[in-house]
Amino acid sequence: MNLRICSYVFAPSWAATLITLALLPGLVSLGWWQLQRAEQKRALMVQAQQGKQQLVNIQSEGFERLPRYQHVSVKGYYDDTRQIFLDNMPSTDPSRPGQPGYRVLTPFVVDDQGNTALVLVDRGWVGGATDRKQLPIVNVGSQLREIRGLIDNLPQPGVRAGDAGIKNGVWPQVLNYPKVQELRAIYGDLLFARIILLDPDQAEGYSRFWSIDLGFTPERHVGYAVQWFGLALTLLIIYIVVNLKRIDVVK
Repeated sequence: MNLRICSYVFAPSWAATLITLALLPGLVSLGWWQLQRAEQKRALMVQAQQGKQQLVNIQSEGFERLPRYQHVSVKGYYDDTRQIFLDNMPSTDPSRPGQPGYRVLTPFVVDDQGNTALVLVDRGWVGGATDRKQLPIVNVGSQLREIRGLIDNLPQPGVRAGDAGIKNGVWPQVLNYPKVQELRAIYGDLLFARIILLDPDQAEGYSRFWSIDLGFTPERHVGYAVQWFGLALTLLIIYIVVNLKRIDVVK
C-alpha cells in the first residue's frame, strides 16, 4: 500500500500494518474501559451517599435487592455461638493505622413474619494477641433487638492464596476472605450473600471506621485512561513517521 502526499510517500510494510492493527484497538479499548470504571466508581459514590440518607427496614423490602451501602435497620437477635474472625484485617483507626487484628462477623437471626433468615453483621475491628491461638473475647447478648448499618459485600482480596480455612465444628472460625458459597456450607442456604456494617453508634460493637470500598478512585481510572490513549496515539505516530519517506522530485 503506497500513498503519495506531496513530496512524501507513505509505504508501510504488511508486518508494521498488522502489528499496529493488532495493538491499536486494544490500547483504545483499555482507555475506554478505564473511563467506564471511573464512571462506575462515581455512580457508587452517589449511590452510597443516597443510601446513607434513607433508612430502610429490611423486613419490608428484599435485602438482596437493595443497593450496596444502603442504610438499613433489622430486628432479630445475635447468635454468638457461631462467630467468625476475619483474619489479616489491619486497623483503619487513624490512631493505630495498620495494626494487625480481626474483623468480627456475628450471625444475626432475622425473623420476618415467620420467615427466618441469617445475615452476618460486621461488628468492627479488634486487635489480635501476640499468641494467635488466643482469640479476643467478643461475646454479645442474644436478646431481641433492632440494629442499624450499611449493606456491603464480603471483603475480598485481589488474589486469595488457598481456601478460607474453614474447620467443621470449630467455633469461632478464623477465616481468610471467605466466599458466600463457603459460608453457606456452614450456615445453610438461608444466609444472605451480603453483610451489614454495624453503625458506629450501635452497642456491642468494636472499632468501626467504615468507608466506601472504591479500590482505585475515579481520578486514578481517568489517569490510567489517559495513559492508554497516549500509548495508542504514540503507536499511531510511530507507525506513520517510520513508514513515511521523502522522495526526490525530478525537475
